Amino acid sequence: MLILVSGGSASGKSAFAESLIVLSGLSSRVYLATMQVRDKESEARVERHRAMRADKGFTTVELPFADSPLTLPPAPAVLLEDLPNLAANEFFGPAGPGGAEGRILAALDRLICAAELLVVVTGEVYSDGVAYDGETAAYLALLAALSRALARRAGAVYEVVCGIPVRHKP
Repeated sequence: MLILVSGGSASGKSAFAESLIVLSGLSSRVYLATMQVRDKESEARVERHRAMRADKGFTTVELPFADSPLTLPPAPAVLLEDLPNLAANEFFGPAGPGGAEGRILAALDRLICAAELLVVVTGEVYSDGVAYDGETAAYLALLAALSRALARRAGAVYEVVCGIPVRHKP
């Protein structure tokens, strides 16, 4: 089953997504980390997330790009943290923006088939109403398209607002 968790920055979406994995009862837990650490701010964010999931039984696997090699244990609960980072890595990375949506969706479809439970965290960075330059606007359009595609595939969709999960699907 796929569950999509969305929300604004620091809304509590990551903690909620982790709780879904822990409450699933599945003992094989994989955390797919998509952030590429490039500065002190991203380093601090990674450390904060590591502390949040300490003692929750997660095995962390780095997944910076959609085609990164990945081996999962049988029937795992998988948390992908997060879609905006994966989309940025693909869009601005070596493969470039062309075909990024297809590459990412193909990778996520493989994960959906491999995992007993897949929870994907996304963010609503495209809903602020600001007019961005062409390249940034194209990235935001990609992220919005990916979020819509995953919401269609998902058995459940949540938006976390001020730490409160609001169920939108089913």
